Amino acid sequence: MGDNNSNYKLYFRIIEKYGPQSFAGIDPNDPLIIEAEQMMEGNDQFFYFGDLILFQILYTSKRSLDMMGVEPAALTGAHFFKAVHPDEMKRFIIGRPILLKLAHDLYLAENGFKVLSTNFRMKNADGNYDNLLVQFYIYYSTVPYKSVFTFKIHTNINWFKKHKRGYHHYLGDDLSNFRFPDNDLLMIGNVFSRREFDILQLIEKGHSSEEVAEKLFLSTNTVNTHRRNILHKSGKAHMSELIHDLKEQGIL
Repeated sequence: MGDNNSNYKLYFRIIEKYGPQSFAGIDPNDPLIIEAEQMMEGNDQFFYFGDLILFQILYTSKRSLDMMGVEPAALTGAHFFKAVHPDEMKRFIIGRPILLKLAHDLYLAENGFKVLSTNFRMKNADGNYDNLLVQFYIYYSTVPYKSVFTFKIHTNINWFKKHKRGYHHYLGDDLSNFRFPDNDLLMIGNVFSRREFDILQLIEKGHSSEEVAEKLFLSTNTVNTHRRNILHKSGKAHMSELIHDLKEQGIL
């Protein structure tokens, strides 16, 4: 885990300094970059800057090699497709149009920013899977040209023991949620148990309680109890409303 030096204000200082030149010509000997690299080493993180309208990665920090086994200059979006765990590929693919819609909305509005974060299991440099928090700070800018840029951070959260209960998910404009992860942040979003999430996935596909019970080798009464617990946790009155919201968030 990180410490008191895990302050994302440092990253905003990099954006302020290098954003106007499209993150080109970043000097690795710049004390600001050295400080950021040292902080990422301690936090087990790496970041990149990208242009979401042009679909380009503009700059990647050097720890992409340590965490993903990919040289910074070689990193592309394809590497994330190859790295994500097969069980989470659907959620990963659903999340892409959500990200692009955010970018398009900001571009058309010619103003604003959004914070988007979730977690995925991704293959590391050793070929094993780590649980990673993926955080996006997405913002509109007219310098050095009109576009929507993103600052994306990957953080190893293997230390977080509750990730098996669901997925963290946040989308909004509260910058207090763009910070080094702690338990409070990671519990935002989907906190359903694995069994509850399995049931939600089957309900979303149109299966009845009886069919869900048969597929999961449970009794119908047990499935119905799970359904009531799911609605109670979500604060929703109807399963259809919950499933709609989870699909909108890219969780289902």
